Amino acid sequence: MSEASRTRRIRRGAGALAAAALLSPALLTASVVQAPGAQADTWRDAQFWLEDYGITEAWETTRGEGVTIAIIDTGIDAEHPGLEGALVGGTDVSGGGDADGGPVQQTSTEHGTLVASLAAGRGEYPSEDDEDAVYDMEPEELQDLSDEEWDAWWDENMVAPLEETYGEDWEDEVQEDFREELEEFYETREVPDWLIQDFQSPEDDEDEDDDEDPSRSAGVIGVAPEAELLSISLALEDPNPYGPGTEDQIPEAVTWAVDNGADIINMSLGSGAQDWPESWDEAFLYAEENDVLVVAAAGNRAAGHFSVGAPATIPGVLTVAGVDEDRNISEDSSSQGIAIDIAAASEPLVGATPGGGYAGWTGTSGAAPIVAGAAALVMAAHPDLSAAEVKHRLLTSADSAGSSGLDPEYGHGVLNVDEAVNGSVPAFNAADYDTLAEWIRVHRRAEAEDNGHEDIPTDSGVVAGPEGEPREFPQASELRAVQDWAGPTTVAAAGLGVVVLLTVAVVHLASRTRRN
Repeated sequence: MSEASRTRRIRRGAGALAAAALLSPALLTASVVQAPGAQADTWRDAQFWLEDYGITEAWETTRGEGVTIAIIDTGIDAEHPGLEGALVGGTDVSGGGDADGGPVQQTSTEHGTLVASLAAGRGEYPSEDDEDAVYDMEPEELQDLSDEEWDAWWDENMVAPLEETYGEDWEDEVQEDFREELEEFYETREVPDWLIQDFQSPEDDEDEDDDEDPSRSAGVIGVAPEAELLSISLALEDPNPYGPGTEDQIPEAVTWAVDNGADIINMSLGSGAQDWPESWDEAFLYAEENDVLVVAAAGNRAAGHFSVGAPATIPGVLTVAGVDEDRNISEDSSSQGIAIDIAAASEPLVGATPGGGYAGWTGTSGAAPIVAGAAALVMAAHPDLSAAEVKHRLLTSADSAGSSGLDPEYGHGVLNVDEAVNGSVPAFNAADYDTLAEWIRVHRRAEAEDNGHEDIPTDSGVVAGPEGEPREFPQASELRAVQDWAGPTTVAAAGLGVVVLLTVAVVHLASRTRRN
């Protein structure tokens, strides 16, 4: 199948993509288009990165068993068929979710489920409808239908799913090129290439190789489908209608993830600011000290984030940029900066949504869990490696892209999962990688020195006043005494100076007179 055909196969029947609607929370980094879960096998077909990034090859070595990924996001729908058995724990730090880390109602409720499915989705069992041809006839049979039969077939198989997804005004919602292709299909009755497989019977695919578990060959499958998930649900709206703001939720979430066995923390969220609250230092340092790898999305230009923002700027965090299917940096879905470590697919993406559905989406929010899943595969294949060494394998095995060295858009290059898991990489040198501990030692100390306060030296002879009391200032009477002697003294000194000048002038004049 050609790349162009594979890219467009997502746009069929009920799975047609609409114009991307950018999510509104400032910390979110994705745009999502909802669609029902019917014909779940079509969503699997759209996951081009499984083959293009060497993931299916890496599965011959491991699928991520024994590794735990914490998803700090809007919450995960553990009941989704594609995530069955993946979640092993969770919590809510927003004040508005359940104790298991389920989705928190907000503008972007589906975001956490989308992210989780790309990291460790299980896929799902094909339904009876999926196993049969979607359209109960051969493509050439469409030409034999009467006009009335054709219109009835069209309404049932093409229009009805679109109306179910987008409403009666679906033509205003879907992409223009898709509308044009539908119109051509209606006029000619010639099935487009991107739709043709839905007319094939199951027998047509019997001889195809399938590197995946055939029992779960439908739905979205994650990069590490045997890794386990923890869900920590946040509210990313500002202000948070349920309780604490994002500044307080983030460190609590990171700490909980570390305490509850996370090997990897995925954070598909980001701000437009490069710095972060000092209150985050302790939590991210805690993750670093406990050998937990934090993976974060670089952010999206379409959201106004042209430069990478926190938490992706925190030293030690593995920062992920986004590329399209041709490995070009996404114009809308990838911020840039010196913090970028690696790039992965950010468009076009698919993922699971709460309630059993699937969606097409874009953004570095999706690129991050692809890398987090890759990190899980590396950890499972090389259990003796530290988090820093896992990061090292991912970066040094990446496919070259962008300028030589560390590129501000691609970082070290584009993710190559097979090489990261099975390849040979340069020897690890800890000095090549920044740590948060060192950054805190240098920068937080500098901030403390900048406030201009210094403790009184113990050998100065100065005795501080009682704790909590200011040092006494001179009283009014003392100030008056100073003024009483300071005035006359100044006048007398000035008069003496005048006398000295006059004396020098007279002596000089007398001397010249005698010489004459």
